[in-house]
Amino acid sequence: MTIKIIGGGLAGCECAYQLLKRGYSVELYEMRPIKQTPIHKTNKLCELVCSNSLKSNDPITAQGALKKEMELLDSLILNQAKECSVPAGGALAVDRDEFAERVQTRLTSFPDFHLIREEHTEIDDWTVIAAGPLASDNLTKKIAELTGSDELHFYDAVAPIITSESIDMDHAFFAGRYGKGGEDYLNLPLNKEEYESFVTELKNAEKVILHEFEKGEVFEACMPVEVMAGRGDDALRFGPLRPVGLTDPKTGKRPYAVVQLRKEDASGRLYNLVGFQTNLKFSEQKRVFGLIPALKEAEFVRYGVMHRNTFINAPKVINADFSLVGNEKVFFAGQISGVEGYMESAMCGLIVAINLDRKYRNKTFIAMPETTLFGGLMKYVTSPNMNFQPMHVGFPLLPVIEGIRDKQKRKEAYAGRALTDMEQYVETITRL
Repeated sequence: MTIKIIGGGLAGCECAYQLLKRGYSVELYEMRPIKQTPIHKTNKLCELVCSNSLKSNDPITAQGALKKEMELLDSLILNQAKECSVPAGGALAVDRDEFAERVQTRLTSFPDFHLIREEHTEIDDWTVIAAGPLASDNLTKKIAELTGSDELHFYDAVAPIITSESIDMDHAFFAGRYGKGGEDYLNLPLNKEEYESFVTELKNAEKVILHEFEKGEVFEACMPVEVMAGRGDDALRFGPLRPVGLTDPKTGKRPYAVVQLRKEDASGRLYNLVGFQTNLKFSEQKRVFGLIPALKEAEFVRYGVMHRNTFINAPKVINADFSLVGNEKVFFAGQISGVEGYMESAMCGLIVAINLDRKYRNKTFIAMPETTLFGGLMKYVTSPNMNFQPMHVGFPLLPVIEGIRDKQKRKEAYAGRALTDMEQYVETITRL
């Protein structure tokens, strides 16, 4: 049996791997490089276009607990990410080029995997739509026809990347917050005068003028730094520039504000400005970010950009197993379905593969427990919602555990319950 998957991102590649393991032939359609998106730079599968961080590894955080769930299900994306990780404190970050190469190599090792480079818009039975939030206009129109609903958009902003050799190390120091991660982050301290000057120029900087069709609401999880600055003079200092947990070795004191940089590659030649997603003009990025003392001569490998993302109104158009209402042989996976985040998208592709396999073999659908991290997210995405917006995994999405006042112990309880229930889910789908 051949399954079609449209989209070669995290969800599509994870879904392909899981189906190939289960004996299916897979045709994966990826339109790049025949047709590029506004943000991708290469034709590689699983190109990470935003941050290279896959977030926390700490098992008592929501993201860390999600990774534990993915381990139990043999996630291709998680396994390959571990193999090409770069230092990032308590987070899992990857060398994005090596990561993409590893995923593609693993998939192409299967004789029944067929990578087809074309813009595919024919949605037949046993098709998984994993085109991501940057689906082409033609495919988006086809999806709108299938769902019978209007397109929904939000706007996503990408942070700049600079070269390490262009950073003035006299105004920088390596450290992780509260001593976690050693030299995984490069910190650029700002005093009160420097911070206030930076914020003033940032708020007044010239932005890219969006075309009318691109205008819309900014998605909170990837808010442009200039938009955040406009919410108050101290918004950045209590957000991505917060200095808590850091001590400047030159002064022995906590800085007034701190810009953090994270490695983009294993060699440490490239750094990402953490939290600096932006829609400023390129010339303005160089000028305004250059006001940060350590970045006065910064060399930008990639400027920040802002682009349109597309997602379906999932609660209205997909079933609990992520199949399409009205045609249960068509599935949605990844960010286009309304899950937000790298690992969430990969896990969505994984679960869709499990659900599709069960449906094809006439087995009963088994819902992932809502007490698990991804099970809670699945319930959110598929439950009625008058103002649906994409969502990350999070403990607040899970059924409440009462009677634990201590915050740390409460997290431990949520994470522990999630792992136990995921183990039971894995045993159940394997047995039945």
